[in-house]
Order: sequence, then structure tokens, then C-alpha cells
Amino acid sequence: MSVHPENCRINYIELNVRNIDKAKAFYGQAFGWTFTDYGPEYAEFSDGAMKGGFTTMAPPSPAGGPLVILYADKLEAARGSVLAAGGTISREIFAFPGGRRFHFKDADGYELAVWSKD
Repeated sequence: MSVHPENCRINYIELNVRNIDKAKAFYGQAFGWTFTDYGPEYAEFSDGAMKGGFTTMAPPSPAGGPLVILYADKLEAARGSVLAAGGTISREIFAFPGGRRFHFKDADGYELAVWSKD
């Protein structure tokens, strides 16, 4: 069984925004990012090396607060590892276009997510 090179590495970030079109205009102009739209509440961005997303499904955080998302070959195993390490699940496993993911909080209350293609 092979392990993907991206296993357990930061793979994706999401930024909650008020207006996706304005966010795309800013980051496109400022940094040359490209975009793929996935409906009115979500657009994926690419900086040429890493991908992320803009979403209006939650309010922006005035202090920043992008969601750091890690990739795992086996989502349930990663969930078990998070719990075993003392993390708490803040959003149970759910499906989205392209895979499934869950959110968790670490001991300091930082929320991250883990996703898988399965």
C-alpha cells in the first residue's frame, strides 16, 4: 500500500469573505491567482503552487482566520488520531464536491480540517 506524498501535510486553506467576486478581483489583481467557481457560495483559488477557497458560508473573521486544511489518505484514521491526541471534533465528517472532511480543534482551540478524496 502506498502513501501519497501529500499525506498529513497542509494542503488547502479557506478564507471566509463577504463577497466572492470582490475577493477574486483583489487576489487576482494583487497576486495573479486564478479561480474556479463552485456555485454562488464557493470559489477555489490557485496561486500556482497551492489551492484554497473563498466562501460566504460563514462570516469573515476580523482577526484573519483562514481554515488550514490537511490531506489524509484515510479520513477515519486521521479522525481517530486527532481524538487520540486530545483534539475535539468540531464538525463531523461530511461530503463535499471532491471528497469528505471533518473539522477539529486542538488544545489551544485552533480549528483545522482534514479532507480525503475517498
